[in-house]
Amino acid sequence: MKLADCQNVNDIRALAARRAHKMVFDYIDGGAGDEQTLHENTGAFAHYDLLFRALAGVDTVETGSHILGHRVAQPFFCSPAAGNRLFHTQGERAVARAAAERGLVYCLSTLSSVSIEDIAALRKTAPQFFQLYVWKDRVLVKEMLDRAKAAGFAALILTVDFPVTGKRERDVRNGFAIPPKLGLKQVFEALKSPAWSLDYLTGPAIRYANLSADTPAMSLADFVAQQLHAGFAWKDAEWLLGEWNGPAIIKGVVRTDDAVKAVETGFDAVMVSNHGGRQLDRSPAPVSLLPEMAAALDGRAELILDGGARRGVDILTALALGAQAVGFARPYLYGLAAAGHKGVARMLDILTDEFRRDMTLIGARSVSELEPGLVRRRPETG
Repeated sequence: MKLADCQNVNDIRALAARRAHKMVFDYIDGGAGDEQTLHENTGAFAHYDLLFRALAGVDTVETGSHILGHRVAQPFFCSPAAGNRLFHTQGERAVARAAAERGLVYCLSTLSSVSIEDIAALRKTAPQFFQLYVWKDRVLVKEMLDRAKAAGFAALILTVDFPVTGKRERDVRNGFAIPPKLGLKQVFEALKSPAWSLDYLTGPAIRYANLSADTPAMSLADFVAQQLHAGFAWKDAEWLLGEWNGPAIIKGVVRTDDAVKAVETGFDAVMVSNHGGRQLDRSPAPVSLLPEMAAALDGRAELILDGGARRGVDILTALALGAQAVGFARPYLYGLAAAGHKGVARMLDILTDEFRRDMTLIGARSVSELEPGLVRRRPETG
């Protein structure tokens, strides 16, 4: 199948599996433990029926929305993901450019393989957000924040569900590391993925671009254990918000009491997320939490779904259940691994077309007309 023939995210996923090194594809595609949460994140959307309006007279659709006060072309965006140049030599540049071309928010990971400043240079009309993990070294944290502010990033995303790395067994079996450590197994798999291998061999060295150039290659689990601060707590989040002094999102919340605490601490938005099923297996699917989260926040902060969306109807469902926006990473990473910028662009265009079509079919002229009455939780059977 060619990229132009892809009709959905799963088609693009198949192209990514064919082009990418097994180590790379499994890193994108895999989850923690038995991968129960990984599969439920997506499968949970099927538990909802959409009650479309008859004779709604929807001849035009407006998909524009706002995220933290910023006007965007679509109510979905590219969530942060680490080390994109490992998937394709164009890396984060390809994703940021495709998002900017379409008026979408792009979120850069702390552990990106392209620098804060290089990504900021690709900004157009839509804003860019900066995601932060919490390092043990507060000097490094402040340096990251200062660089992001100086580069014009509009909001901070603090990821809080990553005190240690989840048990990602695919990565362990494959010897995954950034930069890659190429043993016999990796070389054998590289021979089966010539397009990826050519990119890797002819492109610049892959490293965490926002860190020191001498950061060694190691497994993600070892890197996190050495560098990230598992003891980070709410009082530390208050310090961080004071240092940032701007719009901030907390990412990695599945409990309503934590969501309320986040608002009281000063966060402007809550991303309901379990890190894409890559951390604690058997965590609840984010979409299933939206009604209770929306009720708990009661408009005091924006609510963002992160995890599991693969179709326009998934995005529509999340918005109807109370989310203001939907973030995702795997879909665009599949596109990146399949064909670089062209793959990301194709994926975003597919979701945009599906979302517009589904809004017409459900009978909503604008995002503001997506409300809970359009969604029904399917009764449990058996």
